[in-house]
Amino acid sequence: MPPNTLISSKDLISYRKEMACHILLFALLALASSRVMASDPSQHQDFCVLLPLDAVLVNGFVCKPPMHVTADDFFFSGLDMPGNTSNQLGSKVTQVNVNQIAGLNTLGISLARIDYAPYGLNPPHTHPRATEILTVLEGTLYVGFVTSNTNNGNLLFTKMLKKGDVFVFPEGLIHFQFNYGPTPAVAVAALSSQNPGVITIANAVFGSNPPISDAVLAKAFQVGKDTIKYLQAQFWVDNN
Repeated sequence: MPPNTLISSKDLISYRKEMACHILLFALLALASSRVMASDPSQHQDFCVLLPLDAVLVNGFVCKPPMHVTADDFFFSGLDMPGNTSNQLGSKVTQVNVNQIAGLNTLGISLARIDYAPYGLNPPHTHPRATEILTVLEGTLYVGFVTSNTNNGNLLFTKMLKKGDVFVFPEGLIHFQFNYGPTPAVAVAALSSQNPGVITIANAVFGSNPPISDAVLAKAFQVGKDTIKYLQAQFWVDNN
């Protein structure tokens, strides 16, 4: 609109409406662009089988030349075999990710079998790079996850699951499963990453190498240093 031009109130209202529409359009385009850029990139080939023992460090793994790929790169055997649950936790996680199936590289999916002894526990942990969906095959499980910090604190969502039930643990949130019965239980979990990672909370906090300062942990947990030293001296079981 040219400067120093007299306009009617009707024209001014129309002009403002037009500008508001433009601003809204730009905002929607910006939002759409951010969503596109935040998503995982599309595949540029049929597969990218992990090249083992490659020295190049990238966000993922280098691809094996396609002419060297075989059916075994997409295969894993033994998930029917129960895991050894004779540990302090009474549970065992058998992972099937890119480290077991090289062909999972870049495909954004993996699998795990979890075996539980009677009253066995898969302790509070997180998967920093994946959402998990869990299906109970045998037994009864008490499962739950805790939200990130909110104005109402950290909310806990729990459910009792029986054979055939399914439960979802959102990406990055602390979650657990506890076998609530006197018989063994089995579950299978699918995860939305070929390399989801796992951080077991107690192991990471009290069993890190080198140890976190007892002064830091004593203040964080509001207990004495002797309590922290006792916890750090324990053997923290890794059930993975």
